[in-house]
Amino acid sequence: MSNDEMQELIARRAAEELKGPMVVNLGIGIPNRIPQYLTDKQVYMHTENGMLGIGPADSDDLDPNLINSGKEPVSEMAGASYFDSAQSFAMIRGQHVGAAVLGVLQVDQTGRIANWSVPGKDIIGVGGAMDLLEGAERVICTMTHTTKNGEAKILPECTYPITSERCVDMVITELAVFKFEHGTMYLTELMPGITLEEVRTKTRANYIVCIEK
Repeated sequence: MSNDEMQELIARRAAEELKGPMVVNLGIGIPNRIPQYLTDKQVYMHTENGMLGIGPADSDDLDPNLINSGKEPVSEMAGASYFDSAQSFAMIRGQHVGAAVLGVLQVDQTGRIANWSVPGKDIIGVGGAMDLLEGAERVICTMTHTTKNGEAKILPECTYPITSERCVDMVITELAVFKFEHGTMYLTELMPGITLEEVRTKTRANYIVCIEK
C-alpha cells in the first residue's frame, strides 16, 4: 500500500466517527483529507487560521484565497464563515469545538501525544494542538502506524516532548483503531486484511484486545 493510499484509508475511517451537528477542527496532514469522505452535512469543518465550513479539497470549486491549516486551497460549504485567529482560538478555548482530528508524531499507551518537536531537528511548531487538547470535547488522532524507517510510533511512553497531559480518545492508523479509557489502551478494530500479529509486531505499547463486532 502506498503512503497516499494509507492516508486515504485512515481519513475515510476517521470520517465515520464524525456525526453532527458538530464543529470539527482539522489538523495538518491526514485530517485535511477528511472533508472529501464526509457525508454528514451537519458536521462543520473548522481551521484555526480562521474558517468554518471547509469543503472537499478535491472539489472543482477550490478557491486559492481560502486555505486550510496545511496552507492548501480548499472549497467552501454553503454558509461558510471567516474570522481572525483570535476568534478561532476563542471558539477552541471556549469549548465550542465538538471534536479535533490531529496528526501526531507519537502516542503513548495512556493516550498522551507528541506532535510538535523532534529532538535535534528544527521545531515544527505546536500550532493549535495544545489548545485543542484542552478545549475540544473529543480528540481523534490519525497517523501512520510506523515511521518511514519502520520504527514504532505507538509507544509505552513518548520519547518526544508531549503536547499536553490531556489524553486523546482514539487513534486511527492504516492497521488498527485504538481507544483510550481511564489511561488504558484498547485495540477495538483491525483494518481490512490486517492481523493481530501484524499489529503486535509494529506496536510497542501495551494494550488490551477488545475487538468490537
